[in-house]
Amino acid sequence: MAEVTLEPEILNLLPPFRRALRRASLGLRRELPWIGLNDPWAIFVSEVMLQQTSTGRVIEPWRRFLSTYPTPTACARAPLADVLRLWSGLGYPRRAKSLRDAAQVMTDRFDGHVPSSVEDLVSLAGVGPYTAHAVASFAFGRRVAVLDTNVGRVLARAIANRPLRPREAQDLATALLPRKSTADFNQALLDLGAQWCVREPRCAQCPVRAQCRWQREGGDDPAPRSAAVSRPQAAFAGSDRQVRGRILRALNHGALSQHTLAFELYDIDAPRLVILTNQLRRDGLISDHDERLALSGDDETSH
Repeated sequence: MAEVTLEPEILNLLPPFRRALRRASLGLRRELPWIGLNDPWAIFVSEVMLQQTSTGRVIEPWRRFLSTYPTPTACARAPLADVLRLWSGLGYPRRAKSLRDAAQVMTDRFDGHVPSSVEDLVSLAGVGPYTAHAVASFAFGRRVAVLDTNVGRVLARAIANRPLRPREAQDLATALLPRKSTADFNQALLDLGAQWCVREPRCAQCPVRAQCRWQREGGDDPAPRSAAVSRPQAAFAGSDRQVRGRILRALNHGALSQHTLAFELYDIDAPRLVILTNQLRRDGLISDHDERLALSGDDETSH
């Protein structure tokens, strides 16, 4: 791991904040079904589903998905169309394809298991640094820092009291890690950011307020919008993302001609519909089948 270089004043703040967070951690814990679970595949699925999707929307789809595909091999052997149908409603359907692609690599290269190292995890489709670190930490107890927007807000406000660049935030999260029980500590940071150090912070009720540098020194909010850790999402209503989701839902019950699809999505301009169906083709989510559009894999059989 590369050496972390931080200002002495920040380094001096880490031990008291670390102690305060560990004392408060039990009271921060959210009741989420994947927390503390001893099943790397279940944790991997939860982290993929949580990408750009709120926690409340993930719980029931996560349960349904694992009931249908309890192992990487079960997911790898399923037709993509079935995986897409099960994913319907979660948004960003390319994640469903990436999850199946990752499951196929796990089956072929890792003997049907989720790999445990960050390096192997980031080699999987759809897995970036956050997801790789989260799975390595929560599924395998690796001593790696988990950094998302929630944690980025905590670090910028409570420790730095200034905006942080992504690399700075990652270095600071790494320096803040305790020597032991790092998965629990990472979870506590996520819980704090998700419930108290939110976009409109609940500072008066925050259990670690006494150790927050922003509260002591004041000034403008050092963590506006996404705390520079991730890109803010564009509005969903009326977006291409929404229309692509509608196209996939229209194909959930079977193949349709372009004409029938245009009839079902009558409020979408024809040129825009053609552009978006072509995008879905390029993404490998739909294909042409007997001169009709279908979810990719609708003609697959089990391997």
